[in-house]
Amino acid sequence: MKLHNSTKVHIISLGCSKNLVDSEVMGGLLSQSGRQLVSRRDLADIVIVNTCAFINPAKEEALEEILLLAREKKETNHSLRIVVAGCLAQRYGRQLLAEIPEVDLFVGTGEVGNIAQHLSSLDCGQAKPAAVITKPDFLMTSQHPRVLSNTSVSTYLKISDGCSNRCTYCVIPAIRGKARSRRPDDILQEAEMLAARGIKEIIITGQDTTAYGRDLKNHPQLHDLLTDMAKIRGIKWIRILYAHPAHITREMIKSIAANKKLCRYIDLPVQHIDNDILKAMNRKVTSIRIKEVIAQARDIMPDVALRTSIIVGFPGETRKRFDRLLDFIRETKFDHLGVFPYSKEEGTKAALLSTRISGAEKERRRDIIMNEQAAISNKINQGLVDSIQEVLIEGKSDRSDYTYAGRCRRQAPEIDGITYVKGKQVKTGSIIQCRIIAADDYDLFARIIG
Repeated sequence: MKLHNSTKVHIISLGCSKNLVDSEVMGGLLSQSGRQLVSRRDLADIVIVNTCAFINPAKEEALEEILLLAREKKETNHSLRIVVAGCLAQRYGRQLLAEIPEVDLFVGTGEVGNIAQHLSSLDCGQAKPAAVITKPDFLMTSQHPRVLSNTSVSTYLKISDGCSNRCTYCVIPAIRGKARSRRPDDILQEAEMLAARGIKEIIITGQDTTAYGRDLKNHPQLHDLLTDMAKIRGIKWIRILYAHPAHITREMIKSIAANKKLCRYIDLPVQHIDNDILKAMNRKVTSIRIKEVIAQARDIMPDVALRTSIIVGFPGETRKRFDRLLDFIRETKFDHLGVFPYSKEEGTKAALLSTRISGAEKERRRDIIMNEQAAISNKINQGLVDSIQEVLIEGKSDRSDYTYAGRCRRQAPEIDGITYVKGKQVKTGSIIQCRIIAADDYDLFARIIG
């Protein structure tokens, strides 16, 4: 029998920032229980795959990872224990239990806080394969430990979990449960703890950050939470993701504009602009309101960076409606934009809608918008050349002609490009003044000044 302190665990985290936080919490709980976290899967006794199941490509990625581990266990590492956690497990765990017998344990999204107990039976290698799928109601608190990278200078802070919006294409309410907000004092306590660990940038995340507080007594407001968070010493930047256009308020935009620590950056997933498509999606917002929010943000903050996400090929998206979307993209000129071909998900209302849009046509529409956005982004970035930007240094560059890689306030990690920096020796985590000297479609190139 292996003791906890000799059991080595490796965690593979797939999907979004919310899932990453769950992985960090599971890592913290396992480390606290005496297990050893390892960065290499070949050194592990137990491998946990924390999965995504939002759209078909995410499910395919998760299954590919699971089947790779299953093959390794079957052919070369018979003692390996495989745990599948997260959204795919919540949605399909019981079904997959019979189909992939090499997996020892499936645990749903509601069991994140119980991961150490679930692994106890695997430590000695005596458990039979099982699926533990319960009500998806887990909500982390500041008392849950998180394992962050030793080199982390920015991290996500999840202020809520679940979603109550019921967009017709989305399975999140079924997988993650209804919207649940953390208490403001608990969020601020975690932010204090992150600052004490040397974190410079906090990135606010949740399924819908602008729905924050609606389910809590006294209905705390997001803009008040942000104002209080900005008072924490050590935190330099605060960034907001997943701001639903139906819920964003003028007060929130004004609070971003009024506080230097709040990055003038708003992630505003509009998904579409045609009113018939928005209604079919159950987005609870009109094209007029979307345009009002964008105009309001740019009026209050002329230098705001706006990111959005778009779905193409939704049932009923005629050529005319797609052209309306394309015209909107051309007119609005978002700083950053992501496009997703519509994914038909079983159990959603949209899956019942008839459509004649082929997979190839969805991809074609995606490519048209991405090509348009590349030109828009390039022009915006060229306009930044010779400007002075604060840059958060995240580490050494992988380019020989630039020493460091980082991000300016207008760039979120992973999704918005990189700022490459030339100059004197600086520490990771430093925020330094740089002059932008060149740009391409998505990245910026800078030199340290002063």
